[in-house]
Amino acid sequence: MEPKRLLIVAHAPSPNTRVLLDAAIRGANHPDIGGVLVTAIAPLEAGPADVLAADAILLGTTENLGYMSGALKDFFDRIYYPCLERTQGLPFALYIRAGHDGTGTRRAVDSITTGLRWRCVQDILICRGNYQEAFADQCEELGMTMAAGLEAGLF
Repeated sequence: MEPKRLLIVAHAPSPNTRVLLDAAIRGANHPDIGGVLVTAIAPLEAGPADVLAADAILLGTTENLGYMSGALKDFFDRIYYPCLERTQGLPFALYIRAGHDGTGTRRAVDSITTGLRWRCVQDILICRGNYQEAFADQCEELGMTMAAGLEAGLF
C-alpha cells in the first residue's frame, strides 16, 4: 500500500520558530507511525504540485502585524487557483507563533482555507506571548496527531 503523504508548510524565520517546525516534523515522523511520508517545505519553495501530491497539510506561521507571514500568504497566492478545484476537503491543521493573540492570523488563514474548501481536522494551535519551551511539545504533538490520524484513515 502506498504511504499517505503529509506536507508541512511552515515559515520559520527565527531560531524559536525553527524549533517549532523541527518539533512538528519530529512528531509527524514518530517511530510508531509507519504509513506516512512527511515532507517539509518552506512556504516560498512550496507550490501547487506539492499540495496536489499531499493527503493532508500542516501549516505553520508567525503572526506578523496581526496577519499571517508574508511567506505563507505568498504560498497561498501561488497555490490558490491551481488547487482550488482539485483539493477540496484536504485535511489540514495550523499552528501560529503569536506574540500577541493570533486572532487576525487565524482569521486570515481561515478565510483562505475556507475558500479552498479545505477541512480543519485539529484545533488550531496558537502559541501566544513570550516563547515557552512547551510550545515545542505542543507542535510535536500536533505533528504526531496529524500523521497518526492520516495513517489511521481518520481523515
